[in-house]
Amino acid sequence: MTVEKGRPWGTHGPVPPDAVQVHSDAEARASVVAARRAGGPLPVLGLLGGDLCRTLGGRGDENRLRSDDALHVPIDLGVAILDGRETIFVAHLVARRSWWFGRIFVAMNAEYLGRWDLAPRSHPNDGRVDTLDVNLRFGDRVKAWPRLRGGTHVPHPGIVERRVGSLTVSFHRAVPIEVDGVGVGRARDLTVRVEPDAFRVVV
Repeated sequence: MTVEKGRPWGTHGPVPPDAVQVHSDAEARASVVAARRAGGPLPVLGLLGGDLCRTLGGRGDENRLRSDDALHVPIDLGVAILDGRETIFVAHLVARRSWWFGRIFVAMNAEYLGRWDLAPRSHPNDGRVDTLDVNLRFGDRVKAWPRLRGGTHVPHPGIVERRVGSLTVSFHRAVPIEVDGVGVGRARDLTVRVEPDAFRVVV
């Protein structure tokens, strides 16, 4: 069940011995992709790095994972359809040619994208992704840049924010797509949706 306001979320205890420990969002995604291709259950992931780990308050402490203080929580999975091709993401999807010009579309299951607090309200188990559809002039991007670390770049009239279970967007031309920091090609038509409670992680 996705997180609900006023209700406890997750349990505590050591990471299970069969969990897969990962140090980045890309490694987490690769483990989920491999399990889906094999047709088996998705693994429990012990998070030791990455934006999803940071969103959940993880510090990359392997000793904590083995302790009774480790937090076990269910996590939603982001699914993207790129011109008819399906891919997944655990933390974020970015569609852009450049950060400095042109349209940018971002779908966030995590709060952070690298050093930026890009989606301050995002929660990885609320059954939604937070999307930012950005169309700013160069000067406005320069002004917004230093505000990204603190999450104060929004609200802004040139940034359309949505919190959705599913959303479809289209570009005039195919743009490069990155999921969890990994390039997966280009697409013109893009749909993102959420699979709630898809897997579990420990931090």
